[in-house]
Amino acid sequence: MKLLFILDPLASLKNYKDTSLAIMHEAAAREHALYVCEQHDVFLRNEIVKIKAAEFNFCEGENWYQLGENKEVLPKDFDAILMRKDPPFDNEYLYSTYLLELAVNQGARIINNPSTVRSWNEKLSVAKFPQFAPEFLVTCNNDLIREFLAKHKDIVVKPLDGMGGSGVFRLSQVDPNIGVILETSTNFGTQTIMAQRYLPQILQGDKRIIVINGEPLPYSLARIPKAGETRGNLAAGGTGIAQPLTTRDLEIATTIGKTLKKEDLFLVGLDVIGEYLTEINITSPTGMVEIAAQTPCKPAQVFMQALEGICN
Repeated sequence: MKLLFILDPLASLKNYKDTSLAIMHEAAAREHALYVCEQHDVFLRNEIVKIKAAEFNFCEGENWYQLGENKEVLPKDFDAILMRKDPPFDNEYLYSTYLLELAVNQGARIINNPSTVRSWNEKLSVAKFPQFAPEFLVTCNNDLIREFLAKHKDIVVKPLDGMGGSGVFRLSQVDPNIGVILETSTNFGTQTIMAQRYLPQILQGDKRIIVINGEPLPYSLARIPKAGETRGNLAAGGTGIAQPLTTRDLEIATTIGKTLKKEDLFLVGLDVIGEYLTEINITSPTGMVEIAAQTPCKPAQVFMQALEGICN
């Protein structure tokens, strides 16, 4: 197959731990042709979507990759295009989904489906599965958030477009900084955020469950917060420990997986704390490398087998 990966700058990626690169390593081992580009290499000339892309090969040593000549190509020239640009989901990301949606209409296969990515905010999408979510509130109204805090005593507030735990605060009723935290989070009542009831099970890990073509991997990656920290995100210093899915994990993942497959969301990361779904990550979910290192499961192999199945 001929595969294109839309990535963050290659210099920013860590070859030893990046999920996108793990998938690319597996694809290369299967002798698929790899190409790369960045978000702004996708453009529209009149009504036709074009991409400036370069052939990619892995190398040994410090200079771990080699790029070919940057050429203008049509999206439909590839068997699949994998959009792996990290959030934030800002206006530039939004524009990319419009361009990639046009590419789909012109015969390209984009993973994940760009129109669905646009309509499934990673925080708000838990509202599609209220039976699995903790109590939550989405608003920019600080008075409503204070009422929510008074009811639940202990809450977490977070932006709707962040990643890696950025902008996440835990609030209790006795916190002396409630006012300034809410002013900062909501930009003085002008920016919508999410508040969720605090789940003490975070101390046992914020579990990342990877779902591929509707099917969950048998292991999650429990991200354990470091001492004195509320967030389990690896980017916030958490420690990733792979563990088998619990009965509840499996119930959540298989139920949601059916909908994900119908919506053409091929690679998704569900975040589960205790028995509750907290986020649905559909932009560039990670965790494959850590699971592969700690268990018999090889997520990149599972991914490529599934991709070959839908492309052949």
